[in-house]
Amino acid sequence: MTDKKSDYTRQEIEAGRKLFASDWHFVAAASSDVSLPPMRGVEIAFAGRSNVGKSSLVNALTNRKALARTSRTPGRTQELIFFNGGSELNIVDMPGYGYAAASKTKVTAWTGTITAYLRGRANLARVYVLIDSRHGLKDTDDTMFKELSMSAVSHQVVLTKSDAIKPSDLAARIVEVEAALAKRPGAFPGVLTTSSHEVTGIEELRAAIARLLDERKR
Repeated sequence: MTDKKSDYTRQEIEAGRKLFASDWHFVAAASSDVSLPPMRGVEIAFAGRSNVGKSSLVNALTNRKALARTSRTPGRTQELIFFNGGSELNIVDMPGYGYAAASKTKVTAWTGTITAYLRGRANLARVYVLIDSRHGLKDTDDTMFKELSMSAVSHQVVLTKSDAIKPSDLAARIVEVEAALAKRPGAFPGVLTTSSHEVTGIEELRAAIARLLDERKR
């Protein structure tokens, strides 16, 4: 089932708000495994096809209009971008996959960087795989899910751009995605739906991240 506000306690909603109310800022950009910043605190990462809305979602989460660079050109983000808001939590904006305005050599290089990151980042708590609500799962997403499973990284699906699809179609999309995820034991159950444009589902995503951090402390 898709996560709703009622699925979280008042404390979790408030913890999520506080978590992202601080002054978030750019920390580092890594284009290779050797340029990855030292591990500190806890990291969550956002992955997804190019133009799925990763940067817009990061900006909505942190209440910043231009923290993460957005572009109408798919594949522009070609590095792992690290952000921090002064707490233990770090956000990583991963390069979009499926399309890139770059040579095959560069694509191969940053694909290797992503693999090294996923398999060697001990403080990586979860990867949120963003899926465009209008289009659903694609073959290119399957490659990412396989890599996440092989890397034994916790991952959960977040549907983006939910404002651009009819409610009935969105409900059908959720059922479709959940059915596909049920075949993947490594995927975290439950689908989060968001719209960076309408700022819907953001509060629930913040609460989900706050819950994740709390669970790691236990």
